Amino acid sequence: MDSPAFFAKGLKDRVLIGVDEAGRGPLAGPVVAAACVLRPDAPAGLDDSKKLSAKRRAALEPLIKASCHWALGVVEADEIDRINIFAATMLAMTRAVGALGAEFGIEPDEVLIDGNMTPAGRHPDWHWSARAIVGGDGLEPCISAASILAKEHRDRLMREYALAHPQYGWERNMGYGTAEHLAALQTHGPTPLHRRSFAPVAQLVLI
Repeated sequence: MDSPAFFAKGLKDRVLIGVDEAGRGPLAGPVVAAACVLRPDAPAGLDDSKKLSAKRRAALEPLIKASCHWALGVVEADEIDRINIFAATMLAMTRAVGALGAEFGIEPDEVLIDGNMTPAGRHPDWHWSARAIVGGDGLEPCISAASILAKEHRDRLMREYALAHPQYGWERNMGYGTAEHLAALQTHGPTPLHRRSFAPVAQLVLI
């Protein structure tokens, strides 16, 4: 196993973990966070996953996985309903960073998180120095890499779930509340993968 000093090459002797999440807003499926430490041979062209084409994201994902150290944190729909989506997002980030540290023995100097909040003080298991960066997925390559990993993993899950629940168009809308998805909800009702605490789903459950 490489020592943490190796990961810090090019980072002014600091070990940085980038973190981003995917799936905070959909009506179905999990929220997924990724944590990533860039290595010197990380691929070029990293950017906010939302700014990249699906083809480019798909090409970058295996390059990131092969050249960097990374881990995922996943919180499923039923757990989102129990603790709310904000707490679930903080939990997913905490799981991702914890898994990265456990697998590779990495203790970061700082965790860089896309957005305006971090899990520090918001989840009891978070114990790392953290900094929130608004628009960080387009500014910090380690966050960009995490953004790509989180989105690609979640999109792949939703395509798999669509095979079992084809009525909702999840392979196209990834669980977001599109007109197609909402119409299917009205006709077929929610599945176990729907977030029943989210208003459009909750309203149907109460009817």
